[in-house]
Amino acid sequence: MGLIVQKFGGTSLANAEKIHRAARRAIRAQLDDNRVVVVVSAMDKTTDELVDLAYQITDRPSRREMDQLLATGEQISIALMAMAIHHAGHDAISLTGGQIGLRTDRAFGRARIREITERGRILSQLKQGSIVIVAGFQGVDEALNITTLGRGGSDTTAVALAASLGADVCEIYTDVDGIYSADPRIVPGARKLNFVFYDEMLELASLGAQVMHSRSIELGKNYDVTIHVRSSYTDAKGTDIVKVSSDLEQVIVRGAALKKDLARVELVGVPNRPGLASEIFSQVAKRGVIVDDIIQVVHEGGATADMSFTIEAADKEQAEVAGAELGKELTGMRMIIKENLAKVSVVGVGMRTHTGVASRMFEALHQADVNIENISTSEIVVSCVVKAVDGEKALRAVHAAFELDQESK
Repeated sequence: MGLIVQKFGGTSLANAEKIHRAARRAIRAQLDDNRVVVVVSAMDKTTDELVDLAYQITDRPSRREMDQLLATGEQISIALMAMAIHHAGHDAISLTGGQIGLRTDRAFGRARIREITERGRILSQLKQGSIVIVAGFQGVDEALNITTLGRGGSDTTAVALAASLGADVCEIYTDVDGIYSADPRIVPGARKLNFVFYDEMLELASLGAQVMHSRSIELGKNYDVTIHVRSSYTDAKGTDIVKVSSDLEQVIVRGAALKKDLARVELVGVPNRPGLASEIFSQVAKRGVIVDDIIQVVHEGGATADMSFTIEAADKEQAEVAGAELGKELTGMRMIIKENLAKVSVVGVGMRTHTGVASRMFEALHQADVNIENISTSEIVVSCVVKAVDGEKALRAVHAAFELDQESK
């Protein structure tokens, strides 16, 4: 028998009718002679409602208690999905992250998976003919505190399970029918991709494409998990996420992405001495702030420098705490935080062997009257930080400039 992991997101479980539809998909897969594990997210809007409720209680909820609260959303989903399968006359069992032994570190709100210790329990239930329903997004640390993996963490749970169980495929069911060259809600001409390479999808996910969580792609690449992203509403083929292969087309730019809600931290008047960058970013990392696009400019004379980096706007408060700590030791240093920024990016493995991508992108933004705040590049990515108000316009401009609405020739 084959083994399939299916993941259903919140919009695919928004009401009883959709839960029954997802249950039928799982049952159909089992009837096709597969063992089936289903990973579910919280029902649509549940997490947002829980966050809102927490902030009605306090404007500074502890991260541990937020994880305790938010994990309840997935627990509702697993129970309802199991009930729907029972109602259809088939066996199912619901299990939380803790019950499958999904162990994480203690980074509340953005924990990382360390191991899955109860693999045998899952396989035993599958052998007995049950469809196993697992709560995505959550795990437990060594002290059995409930932890959550961050937004989109159910993708990570699903791919981690597929890797641990040696699944034939990990199917990600969403409210769209695959991965597009850009967000079709912003770019009407965006085109569905038949396939995308792991490296490209990893970059697109980290740069704002919301179809999958970036850590899930990283796991898929590291453990060679076959991932198929498809619609929960139709049987149409979706998008395969695969290894780079000489047999598959390597276009210059595969897709474009927009990452919203960014801020830039500027440290002005930093002493220019060896080891200081390490001190600064150790303070920042200690508070769980993810850093991107680091730029340093040394002043004339070389005694001081200015350093800037982008962060998610939600991490502003923690960045300020780190800045206050640094300010105690670095007399004369000032921290300035500029908010309301976004980042537009183009991604493609073909950039490794082609030139001119950056200049083409810059010209597209110029023609769209979008000012560039920061620029960063890597082997397969060119990114520009722009004002948030210009973000969607910038995405449409670069998508058109690279003709991503057209089938590649």
